[in-house]
Amino acid sequence: MIVTVLENLNGFLETDKDLIKMARTFNANKFQILTKIVIPANISTFVNSLKVNIGLSLVGVISGEFLVSKAGLGYLIVYGGQVFKLDLVMTSVIILGILAGVMYGAILLLEKFVLKHRAS
Repeated sequence: MIVTVLENLNGFLETDKDLIKMARTFNANKFQILTKIVIPANISTFVNSLKVNIGLSLVGVISGEFLVSKAGLGYLIVYGGQVFKLDLVMTSVIILGILAGVMYGAILLLEKFVLKHRAS
């Protein structure tokens, strides 16, 4: 989480200062500078952060289920390990892999869509 915030902050700080100065000379307010210059310049940073955080979010959810849940994939992994049912463990891991792949693919489609509309 902290790495994502710092990465996005670094992207904001690296935005072209000349564009911001130009917008200020035309009396643009802070909201206009943010929406017209800073956010469009950092679309790739946002998408890269999403790609990294997909895996991290699944790790967080599953580790939470390891500890306190009575249902879910994390619970099935722990339960399958305790009763020596490898099929429960492997099925849960395969479902997690498929879910991560689908979420990553959705982010790739979002990236293509945003970059296509940004170019036009």
